[in-house]
Amino acid sequence: MTPDPTRVAALRDGPVAVAIRARRLVVVLRRVEPRERLVALVEGLVEAGARVFEVTFDAPEAAGDLEAVRAVASGAAGSAGLVGAGTVTDVARLEAARKAGAAFAVAPTFDPALMTAALAAELPFVPGAFSPTEIAAAWAGGATFVKLFPGSAVGPGFVRELRGPLPEVELIVTGGIDATNAIAFLEAGAAAIGIGGALVRASATERRALVAAVTGATPGRSEG
Repeated sequence: MTPDPTRVAALRDGPVAVAIRARRLVVVLRRVEPRERLVALVEGLVEAGARVFEVTFDAPEAAGDLEAVRAVASGAAGSAGLVGAGTVTDVARLEAARKAGAAFAVAPTFDPALMTAALAAELPFVPGAFSPTEIAAAWAGGATFVKLFPGSAVGPGFVRELRGPLPEVELIVTGGIDATNAIAFLEAGAAAIGIGGALVRASATERRALVAAVTGATPGRSEG
């Protein structure tokens, strides 16, 4: 089924997409337990300048975790704080994420039926893809962004080369992103990057430095 181009454009031009492009960093929070530790981590990340978070929906308490992160992000950052749901692999998880107040949803792969459900709910959706064919199919299917995963397996050069034939596709690169390659992916043309473990495991000083470097970087505009 061909997605409604008006609805797709509204999500790609909407406030969630605009905020992700502006911040260029999605903090991926996967099973950070207990919740007290999760909240403390998010408080520190917000203080460091992070504003967009993704709580993965692969744990029993994911909905409650998302709500807790939303309270911290919105309370400290005002309307700029966004919290989405990750690892959304079926419609049940998508609905649970929506009910928990997710601002967007992210999937590890591109499932057309899930994409259709997200568009019907008017929820910005970021399906995962790896090859040029998968990436093009996800974008044509109505993705707000396409998640390139795992980014560390291909490197920034892959993003740069992909922008030649597919300049319209906006990528969020995740998987193995850290201080050694984050800026290179942005300079190669990624719309944003997703960082999880490298931020969770970092010291407070390292965390602040990485967030500042990413959110202050100038994204690449290479079309070649």
